[in-house]
Amino acid sequence: MEGIPRWVNDYDDEFDVVVVGYGFAGCVSALEAARAGARVLLIEKTGVPGGISICSYGSVRCAMDAGQARRYLAATNGGRTPDDVTRTLADGMAGLEPYVRDLARVNDAEIGTSVEAGKAGGNYPLPGFDTFYHTTVHSVPNFDARAVYPWANGAPGGPMLFKILDDNLANEDVAIRLNTRGLRLLTSEDGTEVRDITVEGRDGTRHVKARRGVILASGGFEGSAERQDQFWEGRPILPAAARHNTGDGIAMAQDLGAELWHMWHFHGAYGFRSADPDYPYGIRVKRLPDWRPAESGEHDDPGVKMAWILLDRDGRRYMNEYLPYTHDTGHRQMQLYDTVRQDYPRIPSAMICDENGRRLYPLGQPTSNDEGVRLDWSEDNLAEVESGALKRADTVAGLAAALGLDPAATQASVARWNELCAAGRDEDFGRPPGTMIPVDTPPFYGAPIWPVVSNTQGGPVHDVRQRIVNVFGAPIPRLYAAGELGSAFGHLYLSGGNIAECFVSGRIAGAGAAALPDWN
Repeated sequence: MEGIPRWVNDYDDEFDVVVVGYGFAGCVSALEAARAGARVLLIEKTGVPGGISICSYGSVRCAMDAGQARRYLAATNGGRTPDDVTRTLADGMAGLEPYVRDLARVNDAEIGTSVEAGKAGGNYPLPGFDTFYHTTVHSVPNFDARAVYPWANGAPGGPMLFKILDDNLANEDVAIRLNTRGLRLLTSEDGTEVRDITVEGRDGTRHVKARRGVILASGGFEGSAERQDQFWEGRPILPAAARHNTGDGIAMAQDLGAELWHMWHFHGAYGFRSADPDYPYGIRVKRLPDWRPAESGEHDDPGVKMAWILLDRDGRRYMNEYLPYTHDTGHRQMQLYDTVRQDYPRIPSAMICDENGRRLYPLGQPTSNDEGVRLDWSEDNLAEVESGALKRADTVAGLAAALGLDPAATQASVARWNELCAAGRDEDFGRPPGTMIPVDTPPFYGAPIWPVVSNTQGGPVHDVRQRIVNVFGAPIPRLYAAGELGSAFGHLYLSGGNIAECFVSGRIAGAGAAALPDWN
């Protein structure tokens, strides 16, 4: 980075371990390093803690059997992640429930599991899928998320899990600095190991000595349109909650020769734009229950009605709108590029529903963790109709015209959909029968729909010890990654998997960095 030296001899601060990023992974990394006796600095680019972690459902994915978890993760990664890395993640997931329960003692939080609720299993019927379950915070005594974290807008579980970590950090000697961005990693003069980090905060640019190591837990590149253009096929893809995640950790690691992986892979769905042009995020569609395809090939039907269908810009339906894990892979079929038209005919798509669908539930689910930014979606969707985020018309043809679609093609698509609903089977794209609801009762509603990224999985490659490795496969001394920065998930995601990864990788990175000798 121009103007910032590769090494320095004068320092503004000194710590044993510096952790970049104040989400789940950064919290766990800092906590474990401090517990190991290190003096720790935790920095956060924005003015609020939590990252995108605090917006999550807060369900930590755990495993009953490490061996079964290894088989599943190896299958879902399709050979894109080394077996020893997925094995380490699987082994860590097998020990996570007692770790979370131990952390919860700090504020007497109530912890439960999906096993207790009779629900377990991974997202796909691959070997070992039935070993997985979720560990979740049910309640935290005397905790009001809106009062403590007013900037956090998401599911209720994320703030509760973050509160547990935050309270544990308060009991340790961890210095926390908000509005402090990591700029560049500094090395020894021969360039062989990380020794310091240059940061930028309210006091300007400062050089911080890291006597033992640096842990990058700064998230991915959800908010970087430039990196999206370089690594993803479709465009534009809207961030759901993380405009400040612009790949700072990726850049710092690349500066030292780090190898990259999984840059194409992101966790995401599809959703709306706000009628407010100043609102910076895409709004994901309502999260409906996931379902798992049956091993027999027949549908394991969730039996939950999805109010809408999706049409491309020609007014034609093109996909199963209710995939097994819609909020992970719902975006993928939208990124088709038509080389004849030189355009993306499915970006934006159009959502269409009728009056019965409008009444079912809120169609949108905004999320954010951003000072001064908050958007809530109305329960009956009528506020969005008034704002213009949702279009309304008395006829399908009228709605098509309002959305810029061909009226005849749109009418034909809706008529075909209603025929499939009457027959009780989606012969065109295989949507589960129990999710189907006709679009036949006026007025009709619709909106442009865009691919939305919840979080990225790509970044610097790491080994089983969470050490970032260079392009020749060698660890970069004293440099670690944690969380979604270079996630192990390289092909198919596992719900709650990134949260589990934050805990597993944070424990490893924090303890590893703290155990190193002082480079002095």
